Amino acid sequence: MCSIHVKDAADAFDFYTKILGFDELMKVPEAELYIVRSPEDPDGVGLLLEPTETKVARSYQEGIARLGLPAIVFGSPDVRAERDRLVALGVRFEVEPSTDEFGTTADFDDTCGNLIRLHQD
Repeated sequence: MCSIHVKDAADAFDFYTKILGFDELMKVPEAELYIVRSPEDPDGVGLLLEPTETKVARSYQEGIARLGLPAIVFGSPDVRAERDRLVALGVRFEVEPSTDEFGTTADFDDTCGNLIRLHQD
């Protein structure tokens, strides 16, 4: 399992499942426990949507966002097509797709306090 700090775990769960297309792995609202997984790899790594309840977690999340660094990077077979799909769903991209010797990337706001990067080799 891997975790990403989010301002509101329930809101993040909605965004990650309804907009990004992740599947529900576990949902226990009374415990603020929300875990999603990739539909392409159902036996793979789960993504824990971790509430930023502590000062340290909040500082970390705000710090990397302020620096313009992604909290997590997701691979995509076609960054430009995924960007178009997400924009049509209302997602705001901070950085448009660009290509360099390492591949194509694009950064968007996950509405939960994080910058997320899409990457294509």
